Amino acid sequence: MGFRRLLGRLALGSYRVAGRAWGKGFSLAVGGAFAEFGAHSVLQPPVRIAGEERIAIGSDVWVGAGSWLQSLAETGGVTLRIGDGTSISGNVVISAARSVRLGRKVLLARGVYISDHVHNYGDTETAVLDQGIGRLEPVEIGDGAWLGENVVVCPGVTIGRGAVVGANAVVTADVPAHSLAVGAPARVVRSFEPAATAVS
Repeated sequence: MGFRRLLGRLALGSYRVAGRAWGKGFSLAVGGAFAEFGAHSVLQPPVRIAGEERIAIGSDVWVGAGSWLQSLAETGGVTLRIGDGTSISGNVVISAARSVRLGRKVLLARGVYISDHVHNYGDTETAVLDQGIGRLEPVEIGDGAWLGENVVVCPGVTIGRGAVVGANAVVTADVPAHSLAVGAPARVVRSFEPAATAVS
């Protein structure tokens, strides 16, 4: 093996180890600020967090760099809950004012946007920025679902267990369990039969 290749491998290996150590150390330091923060979960910096006291993160959760998790609620309990084993690739935004729930082992590709509210925009005399939020409707994403790159999930949507949403889809209505939805607005194009349960 040439010296240049060996040096390159050593440099990349060191970079990866340092990145993992930084993410783990950061997560251990900030975990106590959350409503819940499970074992072995990692927030990979840089990450933007707001309302952490109303955010619950399960065990073995990965939140990739560039993501933004926020709870806009000023009172009450947990508004954003992320289930055990969920993997959030990076540059993902999840914003909860009432209730956003991700189940166990949900997979979110890069650039996904999930929100249980929208900005008000009906007052033509006032900037949208100054009109606050409205249409607060809970969002739920079932266990084992997979959302492709740049998917947008709108308020009031339930995505069922094991469902798949294709890249760049805009989900405005419920997606049944074990189905594939694509497009903007997203529509179901295929359903999968769950594996038969063995009889003992």
